[in-house]
Amino acid sequence: MTFRLRAAHIADLEQLYEMAKLTGGGFTNLPADRAALTRKLERAEEAFGRAYDELGDDQFTLVLENTETGQVRGTCQLFSQVGQQWPFYSYRLNTLTQHSQELDRTVRAELLSLVTDLEGCSEVGGLFLHPAERAGGFGLLLARSRYLFIAMHRARFADRILAELRGVIDDRGGSPFWDGVAGRFFGMTFQEADYFNAINGNQFIADLMPKHPVYVAMLNEEAKKVIGVPHPTGRAAMRMLENEGFAAEGYVDIFDGGPTMTARTDQVRSVRKSGPARIASTELDIGERALIATGTLDSFRSAYGMREIGPDGSIAIDALCARTLEVGEGDEVWSVAR
Repeated sequence: MTFRLRAAHIADLEQLYEMAKLTGGGFTNLPADRAALTRKLERAEEAFGRAYDELGDDQFTLVLENTETGQVRGTCQLFSQVGQQWPFYSYRLNTLTQHSQELDRTVRAELLSLVTDLEGCSEVGGLFLHPAERAGGFGLLLARSRYLFIAMHRARFADRILAELRGVIDDRGGSPFWDGVAGRFFGMTFQEADYFNAINGNQFIADLMPKHPVYVAMLNEEAKKVIGVPHPTGRAAMRMLENEGFAAEGYVDIFDGGPTMTARTDQVRSVRKSGPARIASTELDIGERALIATGTLDSFRSAYGMREIGPDGSIAIDALCARTLEVGEGDEVWSVAR
């Protein structure tokens, strides 16, 4: 079987909808709602079709396709700037230190402050892989292909980038963090709030959420334990982000308390170490394993392959990768070592 990542289109709606039903909740960027997914795909097609090569308010959706069957088996998204349609809220975990001379005692209190510090950043998100394909390294292909897309369209993305990881969800599909913090003010379950956010955005948080800092010491133990902790299925994704140069800097999601990781875009490993080259040969037998991509905007596609960089800066790739990407000698590709 051969797989490649490509731009998503409206025709992918039903397959994306079927995958969305497998996410298990807490996955705002892939709601199990046909109307919401249709709007996302329409917005993506608009982004892919925008002619001006500059920073805008774009959402790009990519899908993992089995080239033999045409099945869509995964998806991921990129946002050029968050917080443009409505504020992008996070909680920032920080410490307040106070000292009493009379008691000769210093007290340090952890606070959760509602902030919009990350507005204007680019975001990588919405990564979901069909459960049947989770043993083939395709999660890495989905994740790192986003950075190749950014490198190949650098002017369309901001200088800082973030990734939100899903927080801890209990066996009921609820969130201990939501129950201990925001849920006290909204009269909504986590699932209700999460679904509403996926469909309508989080402006209701701005309308109803108290703006004062929350003292962590006043939360119940269940909420405290999950602040900044990723969902168990997201631990591998967190390691991949760390390998790319992302770091947790105290920002957590306002719904489930999952960590928000950030990096300077040009310092992301797969952006920094990727580059273009002209294909000199498509008959490589043995070479370095790599992620290889080609195309612009809606013609973008990427796949695993083998490469060998020549002394003149040209590249040789294997025949299977060339067929998967539909490229030949003289075509330009971007690549980064796997």
